[in-house]
Amino acid sequence: MSSPSLPQPAVSELPSVRFLQQPTSQSWVNQAIAHLDEVLIDHANCERKAAGVALQLMGQYPTKTLLVRKLTAIAQEELEHFEQVNQWLDRLGIAPRALAAPPYGATLRSQIRRQEPGRLLDSLLVAGLIEARSHERLGLLGQHCPNPKLAAFYRSLMASEARHYGIYWVLADTYYDRPVVMERLAELAAIESDVLATLHPQARVHS
Repeated sequence: MSSPSLPQPAVSELPSVRFLQQPTSQSWVNQAIAHLDEVLIDHANCERKAAGVALQLMGQYPTKTLLVRKLTAIAQEELEHFEQVNQWLDRLGIAPRALAAPPYGATLRSQIRRQEPGRLLDSLLVAGLIEARSHERLGLLGQHCPNPKLAAFYRSLMASEARHYGIYWVLADTYYDRPVVMERLAELAAIESDVLATLHPQARVHS
């Protein structure tokens, strides 16, 4: 006889994340929990890509010492998380494999202007929005994941993700005037929410 399922906390019980215009839907939570293997594989990919974004920005703006110092720390931490997620894949017997990417990242990156001063601002804000959404969704996995140890792991990453998106906001606010930052942030946040309005058919961290 199967044991009765325990009631799960509602999505709305997770505090809203500043700058995200819409919270994640219950449909995404249901999809992610039903396909945790794919979500874990994709999570590893996300951590690797996040480290790459920080390294790329450091290479593009090597004379901005505050940016280089802050993003060095982010790149190191993202690679640590990449290794930790890979350890979970090994522990659970999940073989890494190539996954088709959802449109989320490509859509946001397409909004980054090619010329300065817009390019740096957009790069920082897009990275911050992705980190903010990651923070929210790892928190939801921490709430709903049926494996208690894996749920605890997801919750342990939340503070790091919050710190990362906070760093990107602070850098944007350092290099640009606040009204300019907030106006562009509102535009990009609307696009970020819009691309998630339709659930991607394949389970991903940002589906």
